[in-house]
Amino acid sequence: MRHDNTPTPPARIPRRGLLAAAAALPAAALLPGCSEDRRRRTSGGRITLRFQSLAWQQDSLKVNKQLVAEWNRQHPTVQVQYVQGAWPTVHDQLLTSFEGGEAPDIIHDATDDLADFAYGGDLADLTALLPPRLRRDIPQQSWETAAFDGRIHGVPFLQEPRVLIANRATLHRSRVRIPTPENPWTWEEFAEVAQRLTHGPDHGVAWPLKEPVSATLNLALSTGGRMFHRRPDGTVEVRFDAVDQVVPRTIHDQVNVDRSASRTTLGMGGSDTLPGFFAGRYAMVPLGFSYRQQIVQQAPKGFDWTVLPAPKGTALDQGVSPQTLSIAEDCPHKEAAMAFIDFLLRPPNMVRLALGDWLLPTGQEALRDPALRVARYDWATGTALAGSLRSAPAQSVRGYPEWKDKVATPGLQEYYSGAIDLDTLRKRLVRDGNLVLARYQR
Repeated sequence: MRHDNTPTPPARIPRRGLLAAAAALPAAALLPGCSEDRRRRTSGGRITLRFQSLAWQQDSLKVNKQLVAEWNRQHPTVQVQYVQGAWPTVHDQLLTSFEGGEAPDIIHDATDDLADFAYGGDLADLTALLPPRLRRDIPQQSWETAAFDGRIHGVPFLQEPRVLIANRATLHRSRVRIPTPENPWTWEEFAEVAQRLTHGPDHGVAWPLKEPVSATLNLALSTGGRMFHRRPDGTVEVRFDAVDQVVPRTIHDQVNVDRSASRTTLGMGGSDTLPGFFAGRYAMVPLGFSYRQQIVQQAPKGFDWTVLPAPKGTALDQGVSPQTLSIAEDCPHKEAAMAFIDFLLRPPNMVRLALGDWLLPTGQEALRDPALRVARYDWATGTALAGSLRSAPAQSVRGYPEWKDKVATPGLQEYYSGAIDLDTLRKRLVRDGNLVLARYQR
């Protein structure tokens, strides 16, 4: 969110608008229908909006397409065309489509991907377009994840806490205390439990940290860590204080000192750890809440697993980057696009979307739905964590992607593997990190 004394940037014309206008000038006389096509309105006066969805799981795809069909049946004069996108390529695809003036009207993405597009003028400011019902139903802490310079550029609707997926039988055999959202393990207790669950070649925990930055930053919120700090003039600096160091030091010591964490999983993604988890090579794996679906589909018959809350420090807080629905600045029918978003995110529909993706809805009414509070697959554990989810620390930091790729990822990977010590990591994150951010804040 904007600091009160942060200057408001001057209004600007989106770069893609300039490019599209320049390209269209010589063609306008040759193609008299192109202007009407660009407004995406048929000759009969019917509006057609393009909705790019990133749904990929079978249940999620089915729900999204069903909801688009339901809207189209109910709104013959405002039709929505479903367009399939993909998470791995969405940033580059949107960048290209914005530059070329061909962006979808309604855009499915995530808050940690919005900053460049929001600051660049590619996404509409939704603040005045939001229906009061929707604004009230989604809590302020969720709106903050999609706010840039005080303006809302996406509607956060699905979110994913990080949890511990654990082998229930192993926990019971070791007679450790089972944590709950009301009484979670502290980071110190988590480290002790991991040691107790380590036997011979089998480890207490496996950290899949192929992409270590997001997990480290988001879990560090529980100890008060933020790493990114905004100065009074609005610029951002990197710090690596004691509260930021608790989580990375815990992971490092589990791998290199206690030997309670598997070294081989550091370079893995979450899905890569599941075969070893099923085989009993590690008792716990920190994963996103949606991994429950893969476990249900892939676990051997009779495998007994459970979901535990992530450890806490001074609080149970953790950072999240919710999935969002945005409207392109070039969309000529923003009110109609927002009406469709409001329809998608009615509480019953938000529940359907959450169930399809095995995620939590942001809407408070949807969160109260009994279907999301059942014991089966530990849905109730996830919904109990919703109130502790906060905006990820780097959401609105310009230059964060470069800092992450060039500084933080290699630094954390080397630290977790034991190749460098904590002081060397701190120097890299802070010194090199601030040099990177400075280039974006001139």
